[in-house]
Amino acid sequence: MADSRDGRDPQQQPDDDLSIPRAALNKMIKELLPNIRVANDARELILNCCTEFIHLVSSEANDICVKQHKKTISPDHIVASLENLGFGAYKNEAKAVLKEAKAVAAKKRRGSSRLENLGIPEEELLRQQQELFEKAKQEQALLEQQQWMQMQLALQHQQLQQQQQLQPDDNDDYS
Repeated sequence: MADSRDGRDPQQQPDDDLSIPRAALNKMIKELLPNIRVANDARELILNCCTEFIHLVSSEANDICVKQHKKTISPDHIVASLENLGFGAYKNEAKAVLKEAKAVAAKKRRGSSRLENLGIPEEELLRQQQELFEKAKQEQALLEQQQWMQMQLALQHQQLQQQQQLQPDDNDDYS
């Protein structure tokens, strides 16, 4: 058993170690407030508030998830947790952000499809695929036919050898 003298699970990180990366936070601040300087201690406070908010919402969402006997926190659990924590005014904005994130993800999936990037219609690709299947079938049939013929030749050769062994040799004189 692992040594846990301080009472914590060694597999679990302490809350102090959980944080938003500073680079991501700085990027968000710069995008949201492009013409305003933000002091380092203010950035630190924003970072701590964001971390605490995420922890609070995710804990509440987890409680909702457990009560519903689910194993995975869904977006509905997050929205319900916002309502339970008194942040109901942000529900519509959260749903809009979710919808936008899903649209971006779907666009990425569509954009990365090699099939669409080929520029060949799907019908043509299916026709080419059928041709390849037919060619492969013919090659396989030819290979099987050659193997069968080789087996027949080997069998004939073996039978011929057996017949030669059974026939008395005319050159042998036993008289």
